[in-house]
Amino acid sequence: MSHAYPLGKTARDALKNAKTAARTRYEAEDMAEGAAIASLETEWLTPSAKDLPKILEQADANPGHGFIQNYEDAAGKTVLAVTYWKLAKAAKKPKPKPAPPKQDEPTEEDHTDDLYFKSGRTKKSRRKKFVDPNQLDLFGGPKED
Repeated sequence: MSHAYPLGKTARDALKNAKTAARTRYEAEDMAEGAAIASLETEWLTPSAKDLPKILEQADANPGHGFIQNYEDAAGKTVLAVTYWKLAKAAKKPKPKPAPPKQDEPTEEDHTDDLYFKSGRTKKSRRKKFVDPNQLDLFGGPKED
């Protein structure tokens, strides 16, 4: 299963209010409903011992997969690394998606077959590598005296 990251302005917001999760930036931009995606952020949270079960429960209920990692600091407290798509300020106007280019329909039937291109008529000939006549022959045969 691939990772899917929730959308939010902060890590806590991404944990609490996430309704959607996206694998790629393009998916996140489509799901952002007019808001721009700033970046894929990782925030480190050190929750208190009483808040930890609630945060882990929110992570399980979240639509994302693999976006939270558990670590311990030197004191033995749980530290969470939360990765999410950080939302930027709302964009004024979403950019329209470009229309696919219209393909021209051929007016005449194309009589070219694949054999024309495979026969070698379109291949360029290779030039021989230039050998400098002044180059020393290091590995020549035995010398004749």
